[in-house]
Amino acid sequence: AYISIEVLIALVSVPGNILVIWAVKMNQALRDATFCFIVSLAVADGAVGALVIPLAIIINIGPQTEFYSCLMVACPVLILTESSILALLAIAVDRYLRVKIPVRYKSVVTPRRAAVAIACCWIVSFLVGLTPMFGWNNLNKMRRTQELNASHTEFVIKCQFETVISMEYMVYFNFFVWVLPPLLLMLLIYLEVFNLIRKQLNKKVSSSSNDPQKYYGKELKIAKSLALVLFLFALSWLPLHVLNCITLF
Repeated sequence: AYISIEVLIALVSVPGNILVIWAVKMNQALRDATFCFIVSLAVADGAVGALVIPLAIIINIGPQTEFYSCLMVACPVLILTESSILALLAIAVDRYLRVKIPVRYKSVVTPRRAAVAIACCWIVSFLVGLTPMFGWNNLNKMRRTQELNASHTEFVIKCQFETVISMEYMVYFNFFVWVLPPLLLMLLIYLEVFNLIRKQLNKKVSSSSNDPQKYYGKELKIAKSLALVLFLFALSWLPLHVLNCITLF
């Protein structure tokens, strides 16, 4: 049942995110900073379907592998999840700037700066996701458990996520530093975005071709859609992190 659900998610995720990327590529009107961030999000989510879900199925089966081989299978989900979170944060900041400084927005959020922001998001994602490869893992714990005193002895394990990934890393570093604070920050940003839009829409403005109410009405619709994406992301991932906390504590 688990494998069937994972395969179904992959079959929906990959074509869906490819369509997002294709739509931005084909539509000149969508080539602004916001949709650059959305493409980055689509790349990360598409990679989850194409790469992480097959690896998750392998880990679920639990083959016998060497420790670091298993770690390499477990880390991509950490990288791509963090990339999704940072892309969502970048989108939230972008929407905030659109409603806070609409006149100066295009001069502040240039394509070059958006590209730099996206590159920084991916670099941070790789550093966070590969931290277990740098040493914060269960290798020493497993050596003690299996009473293997030789520090360079390679041994075969049943490859499962909890076997190689430290729960302290997942809770204290991954969740408390790189998942929960960005999600709370995004919540505050969207609350402020909706507050700013509400204030602007309540203002009486003279009708003209550049009617601010039309601009802010459009921004409100986009903000609602993106806030829904954020809500669904949190709904999908927070239960897992709560279970990790329960496991650790």
